[in-house]
Amino acid sequence: MSTALKAAWGLTAFVVLAGAVLWATTGRAVFAVFIVLGVLTAVGAVVTGRAEAREAKKEQK
Repeated sequence: MSTALKAAWGLTAFVVLAGAVLWATTGRAVFAVFIVLGVLTAVGAVVTGRAEAREAKKEQK
């Protein structure tokens, strides 16, 4: 796993956690946007990870 991919997963965890905590403490549903953005970041990390794995397999052949 590359450094950029690790950073993407760290950002995902931070954004989702921050959104959940802020939504729970303030009661303002606007923080649900943080959770949605975190999920979108996770999807991007998964897609990137799959592409990275495919390239590694091609290089091994």
